Amino acid sequence: MIFEKTVVNDALVIELDKKEDKRGFFARTFCKNELREAGVSFRSVQANLSYNKTRYTLRGMHYQVSPYEEAKIVRCIRGAIYDVILDLRKDSTTLHKWFGIELNDKNRKSLYVPKGFAHGFLTLADHTEVDYKMSEYFKPGSGRGIRWDDPFFNIKWPNNPKVLSRKDREWPFVQ
Repeated sequence: MIFEKTVVNDALVIELDKKEDKRGFFARTFCKNELREAGVSFRSVQANLSYNKTRYTLRGMHYQVSPYEEAKIVRCIRGAIYDVILDLRKDSTTLHKWFGIELNDKNRKSLYVPKGFAHGFLTLADHTEVDYKMSEYFKPGSGRGIRWDDPFFNIKWPNNPKVLSRKDREWPFVQ
């Protein structure tokens, strides 16, 4: 696994370290030891799959409050997404900064999202599937959200969503 720092503290882009031959390639997509060597303590307790029928479907920006904050490793296994994280950690020097990256089934990159971040994505292709590894179990009642288009954060999405849930449409603005 190859780790690349982002503009927000503690979040990492993870690229595959491919071992290629005439058959194709082999690569590790998750390794607790390699994550630890990169400074990440991550214990996966749950895995989720998000299937999205339509291009420009938006899911986010979601997070869980303490003590149920969750770290994630997100990977697009079919199609493409523009994946966005937003630092909500009050003691962070990158508080309220966001980072976005295209994850797709061609570049096979993953994004490590630390605890204390809001997370969301916009699909860039029909029939997109996103795989998540979670450090915490989903806890009903602890989920929160931030408006995807809140001018306070000024997230630059590659397109406006065509499909989004009522809940995601109605999260309050920060100010």
